[in-house]
Amino acid sequence: MDEAELLVAARSGDQQAFADLVGAHRTHVWAVCLNICTNTHDAEDALQNTLVAAWQNLHKFRGEAKFSTWLHRIAANNALAIVRKRKANTHLTDFTDPEQPIQLVDDDGSAAFDEQIALRDAVRDALAALPEDFREAIVLREFGDLTYADIAAHQGVGVQTVKSRLNRARTQLAARLREHDPSQS
Repeated sequence: MDEAELLVAARSGDQQAFADLVGAHRTHVWAVCLNICTNTHDAEDALQNTLVAAWQNLHKFRGEAKFSTWLHRIAANNALAIVRKRKANTHLTDFTDPEQPIQLVDDDGSAAFDEQIALRDAVRDALAALPEDFREAIVLREFGDLTYADIAAHQGVGVQTVKSRLNRARTQLAARLREHDPSQS
């Protein structure tokens, strides 16, 4: 079945069709949740909330955007809601996830295991330190594969504002990562 057929079947209550429909986007949706929440526990909650909300609101999907864009928007909103709830507790937790596969070596056979973990943690710390609007924009663009127009619609701003946020987010990320590893200067 193609996406349109899966959508019709899912709207009729076919849970397998819904699973197939969202399954095609699971990697990107998980990346959006994880990179906005910055820890796996909150990301899992956001993902679960996303799937429940998508199932319950499938009848509201009008098809004006791609299904993946609609699903990413739900994921981002749920992840942001969780981040806002825990905003009072800004202490960053341990981001290592024993279930997440870690590449032990680079493609060329180099890089130690601890360097991979340190880099992943540095990126997550840098993302977590970004202002919420910047983090949301960069995550939706880089991990959700959304267009500038889709991000603009999601954030309720113009495309130029999205481009500015992305540019500033990338600049701040690069600066924070250079602080982590001064040899990159």
